[in-house]
Amino acid sequence: MIIGDKRELAYVVKVDDIKPIEGADRVELACVSGWRIMVRKNQFKPGDYAIYFEIDSRVPEKEPFMFLEPKHFKIKTQKYFKGTVFSQGLLMSIDDFLTEDDKPSWALSLKARILEGKNIEHETLTDVIGVTYAEASDNKRKANSEDKYKKMAQRRPRIFKQPWARWMMRREWGRKIMFIFFGKKQDKKTAFPTHFPFVKRTDVERAENMLFIFEDKKPYIKTYKCDGSSGTFILERKRFNKFEFYVCSRNVRQLTPDQKSFYDENYYWQVAIKYDIENKLKDYLEKHPELDYVCWQGEVCGPGIQKNPHKLNELHLFCFHMIDSKIGKYDIREAKKIWNFYNMESVPIVCDNYILPSDFEEFKLDADGFYDPSVCEGHLNCPREGFVLYDCENPNFYFKNVSRKYLLKH
Repeated sequence: MIIGDKRELAYVVKVDDIKPIEGADRVELACVSGWRIMVRKNQFKPGDYAIYFEIDSRVPEKEPFMFLEPKHFKIKTQKYFKGTVFSQGLLMSIDDFLTEDDKPSWALSLKARILEGKNIEHETLTDVIGVTYAEASDNKRKANSEDKYKKMAQRRPRIFKQPWARWMMRREWGRKIMFIFFGKKQDKKTAFPTHFPFVKRTDVERAENMLFIFEDKKPYIKTYKCDGSSGTFILERKRFNKFEFYVCSRNVRQLTPDQKSFYDENYYWQVAIKYDIENKLKDYLEKHPELDYVCWQGEVCGPGIQKNPHKLNELHLFCFHMIDSKIGKYDIREAKKIWNFYNMESVPIVCDNYILPSDFEEFKLDADGFYDPSVCEGHLNCPREGFVLYDCENPNFYFKNVSRKYLLKH
């Protein structure tokens, strides 16, 4: 779940429903939003609070997680009962953390607030419990390298060790208040630029966390979700007819082609040079003097990136967002016309009038399948990660439908 600009891997949820599993006597499925998680029979009932750990996460190597030791403490999409049942994530009770030997303050606080009748749904626990991404590489590639709250606490350790400060930092609104008083500090030159109002990091929420979307049969634009590493490319108009070019990975500005990035090579600058992005953006700004900046965002795919599921022989940038200082984010259909003019590659549009089915399982099965050969250098039968769907009337509202079959292998 994305909260603010961060993906949370562990948080409090409410169990929506419990469903039986045909032929199973000891386990059943707990339903939390769009997620289905296999749990012990009678472990939960509808309305119970629980702690949900997302897929692709890794829990600490200690109790109460030692039962996950055979799986190296990783939480992945699992398939059971001869492939008829998918389980995505881990669901645990708050009581699992209140043993005789250890009663952490955060768990005691949650129990007390439940008894007081307070709503604790979506309370974030990623950092408190110590949950990380399952793949060690993702902790560096996806984590916010300029985590302003963490840096703030490190600068003032005496304050942030105080119980009241720790209590505030466990809450999103509390962190924001603490940052107002203690967090002001100039960004490093390599920080992801924050002074462009419409340019954000490229996180996409999963449909499982947004079930309200199925209540309205509005049309969506359905595009492929390419699997690589997201890149952001911005050209800013400066004074005296000068420009400044920004090449960014998900969280870091890459100042030069030689700057060390997460990968052995700086793939972000390599695609910027390959596609001559700086000059193309400059041409666009010169044709539109009313604009202060223009931005293209896309997925950098190729050898050495995410095990190269597209089976590519060279680097490619598949654009998916276009943003400028006046319009903000473009409708992807309009953006594709501009990318085509500049000979840029982009994610294929599968359908521009897609209506969400009423059945969630049908929706999930739709994500399975193969990429269009146009994003695989002509290769056939490359399993696709899934789709991204954009509101036809609001390009700022979008979400992803990730294939469960794909997740089993990646």
